[in-house]
Amino acid sequence: MQLESNVIRHLLKNMYFINGTAYAGKSTMVRLLSEKYDGIQCGENYHDELMSAIDTKHQPNLSYFETMTSWQEFIGRTPEEYDAWIVGCAREATDLEIAKLIQLSAQDRKVFVDTNIPISILKEIADYHHIAIMLSPQSLSVERFFDREDEDKQFIYQQIQKAQYPIKAMENYKNCLAKVNSLEHYKEYEESGFYTYIRNEDSTISKAMAEIEKHFLLQI
Repeated sequence: MQLESNVIRHLLKNMYFINGTAYAGKSTMVRLLSEKYDGIQCGENYHDELMSAIDTKHQPNLSYFETMTSWQEFIGRTPEEYDAWIVGCAREATDLEIAKLIQLSAQDRKVFVDTNIPISILKEIADYHHIAIMLSPQSLSVERFFDREDEDKQFIYQQIQKAQYPIKAMENYKNCLAKVNSLEHYKEYEESGFYTYIRNEDSTISKAMAEIEKHFLLQI
């Protein structure tokens, strides 16, 4: 059974999607827009409540934490393996994201979504003025990954420090992050045909918000 994209597009007509790279400001933008327009905020991992529905057969990437042998295996994967896992997780989570958004659509309110739904699928389920891409330099995604006081990130940092060769393990993990945030992926976003906001040293939250509001046709 497959729900056709035109039906999904109709159900998600009040959704505003923001995709892109890490440290571009996606979470902040979703929060601010939902506050200003009395909307619903769907922040990072908003679909987690549906994770109990997954299994290793249908969602092998999302189920990785159940099948991995240890956290040392997790941090020791090659950049290519790590990148393939991230891409796979995004595709498998798409079903969960869409299911959750259809559920929220019944509230008939604007919904602002920090999403990882692949570009190819977003093109099918949402209009141009309901999708924005936010990009940041690769250096931010790699060098500042452990700067945030995020429990998950700090846990990974601790696992790296427990490795037999911590310096080598950290170098490998940063290479994994660099692969996920590679120029290849950056170009996929930049050349997607969607409106794109690129963060730089002159960027401000207010400037980014004004431009994205305009693109979303929200400004009164």
